Amino acid sequence: MGALRLPALTSIFTSSSVRSPLALKHRLRFPLRRPFSAQSTAEKAVATELGDGKAAKVVDKEKERVITPRSQDFNAWYLDVIANAELADYGPVRGTMVIRPYGYAIWEAIQDYLNVKFKETGHSNMYFPQFIPYSFIEKEASHVEGFSPELALVTVGGGKELEEKLVVRPTSETIVNHMFTQWIHSYRDLPLMINQWANVTRWEMRTKPFIRTLEFLWQEGHTAHAIAEEAEKEAMQMIDVYIKFAYEQAAIPVIAGRKSRVETFAGASRTYTIEAMMGDRKALQAGTSHNLGQNFSRAFNTQFTDENGQRQHVWQTSWAISTRFVGGIIMTHGDDAGLLLPPRLAPVQVVIVPIWKKDNEKMGVLTASSSVKETLQAAGIKVKIDDTDQRTPGWKFNFYEMKGVPLRIEIGPRDVSSGTVVISRRDVPGKQGKVFGISMEPSSLVAYVIDKLNEVQSTLLERATTFRDSNIVDVYSYNELKEAIAQGKWARGPWSASDEEELKVKEETGATIRCFPFEQPEGPKKCLMTGNSADEVAIFAKSY
Repeated sequence: MGALRLPALTSIFTSSSVRSPLALKHRLRFPLRRPFSAQSTAEKAVATELGDGKAAKVVDKEKERVITPRSQDFNAWYLDVIANAELADYGPVRGTMVIRPYGYAIWEAIQDYLNVKFKETGHSNMYFPQFIPYSFIEKEASHVEGFSPELALVTVGGGKELEEKLVVRPTSETIVNHMFTQWIHSYRDLPLMINQWANVTRWEMRTKPFIRTLEFLWQEGHTAHAIAEEAEKEAMQMIDVYIKFAYEQAAIPVIAGRKSRVETFAGASRTYTIEAMMGDRKALQAGTSHNLGQNFSRAFNTQFTDENGQRQHVWQTSWAISTRFVGGIIMTHGDDAGLLLPPRLAPVQVVIVPIWKKDNEKMGVLTASSSVKETLQAAGIKVKIDDTDQRTPGWKFNFYEMKGVPLRIEIGPRDVSSGTVVISRRDVPGKQGKVFGISMEPSSLVAYVIDKLNEVQSTLLERATTFRDSNIVDVYSYNELKEAIAQGKWARGPWSASDEEELKVKEETGATIRCFPFEQPEGPKKCLMTGNSADEVAIFAKSY
């Protein structure tokens, strides 16, 4: 590809981060036992089942520290879950990650849902090059100012210095406008509504798997319209698609609203966002939709001839959700046992664990298990059988709980004889979540499993909503805001202060305005900072 060069940056982490790899790993709190690429903890545990009691003690110790308790160290817990649930691994370039099959399957489930919604709302998929001339970035002043610190540049190609350096795509508004200018001529060409699934490179200073990496995957939608009202309607329509996805598929109760001027996307007139509360009460910007106004169309001279024969600049939007949503799912629903996936996005919704002790029991149990699998698959349920005999049933129970599989079905010789199964829910630990004697009769079993999957989905949303609401504090003064943030909560209060005062809040508390929520309380309000009249409340929080 040629040489990648980052302007004025020597490290992706901090200016003082030139240190030994071991020190760097310790600082980032990635597990030092290298569970990503070395022999997995699960595989080590198998060794104890194959004999060697001396090794068993070592493995037991390893098992005890597989997943750090969430309450003890949330960041270490998060990294442990990603490692042990086999979601991602380190890339060879610092700050990059390899998304493993199980993690990518979650992203595929997100893609599957959103692709349908995008096409239902009139958008078509296409693809733009990842290399963008640097001169494109420079055309929109606020855009280049906002993205310059994160740009990766190609300066050499084919062994020769390039006449113009190239930007590795940080986002595509500029190249999209370049092409729109060639495709849009008349009002008959509008609206033009496209989406692309692509990779993006942003040279982040501090990285965290899925949440913030040098390269990540996303979808980015881009539309062009004849009038401002259409662009605004489109921006709102797409944030609504994201809201429904978060609630109905990911079981994450996001708060939707408008970003402040300070937090608005570089080059946009208005940015709308969905903000999610993670398990450590930090905010995650989980998706955004931007009304770009005519900022980019004026910079690129993207014009059309209207019905009166007059030349006009188009009105535009862009909107995106990325693989950071996978991180949001982990941090919203996971617990000390590991990952906890909402059924509608789970790569495996049901795992079947056959149980036998004697050789003459094996065939009957496996036959019954296969029959149950076929019954559930025929009903559209994502199901897997783990019929390996190198691992104990107890090991498998723990392993699939850690992987976040919503339901587990156990089938043993007695179950075969009685024509029943045992079903356990991942979201209800222990005996409380286990139900015996569920009939194998296909219609009964399918109805029961679908009902339980829906219950798990609903329960996760209810829990996350309760957690969110119990950690939002209404504040009416700056001191109250500072106190709420110091307690790790979100602060919601009236705001009409200046951009400078907003930046003061960030400097003094570490919190930013996450959004002005669409849902606003009625009645007169006074700004918590100035005491002046305020039309809206804002939500402040520390964030990822």
